[in-house]
Amino acid sequence: MGLSAKSIVKSFGQPPTVVLKSLSFEIEDGEFMAITGRSGSGKSTLLYTLSTLDPLTSGTLLLDGHNVKSLSRKDLYRFRNQNMGFVFQFHYLLPELDCEENVLFPARKTGQHEKFRRYAIQLMQTFEIGHVRKKLSGQISGGERQRVAIARAMIMKPKYLFADEPTGNLDSVSGDKVISIFQKINREMKTTILMVTHEPDYAARAGRQIGLKDGTIEFDRKKRR
Repeated sequence: MGLSAKSIVKSFGQPPTVVLKSLSFEIEDGEFMAITGRSGSGKSTLLYTLSTLDPLTSGTLLLDGHNVKSLSRKDLYRFRNQNMGFVFQFHYLLPELDCEENVLFPARKTGQHEKFRRYAIQLMQTFEIGHVRKKLSGQISGGERQRVAIARAMIMKPKYLFADEPTGNLDSVSGDKVISIFQKINREMKTTILMVTHEPDYAARAGRQIGLKDGTIEFDRKKRR
């Protein structure tokens, strides 16, 4: 059923500074959408609002037909854990755990880590990081750390993957690998991906781009198939 945003507004502070100005659009299941725009345009705010990490000021957000505002905190937390994965500019791996245990961490929170262990190993092999399974995050490269973070985000087989500048701290070779993984996840796992990026080349590899300017939608275009 996808995601539907209707007249969503997000403001901060008193007097309020309006960052998102009555945005409306829909995202179909299985889309790979890049959110672009200059610094301060509202890209990350939009991502955090759509992912329910940040509440709306006004408007309506529907996820799989569920009105986010009507969900209790407990139900929203459950929906997020079961349906969403997150990748950020910084990997946020736990330094005391090896990479395999970092990937399994979301499953451990629900006591399912042994059930998902084989899948964790499979994901790491798919993302070409099987060789770092038993290493600590401090012993591997930045690109490898980000791929471990992507595997962690995918361990619960989420329907939605939200990524905020996932290549921001990487060199071009590592960044290309991350975007290729996103394309593979989208194509083969049918995961809906929303990615904030300031890199035009990476945005162009998504199936759809929404460009923000001063909290409004400047353009919304899909790639021709």
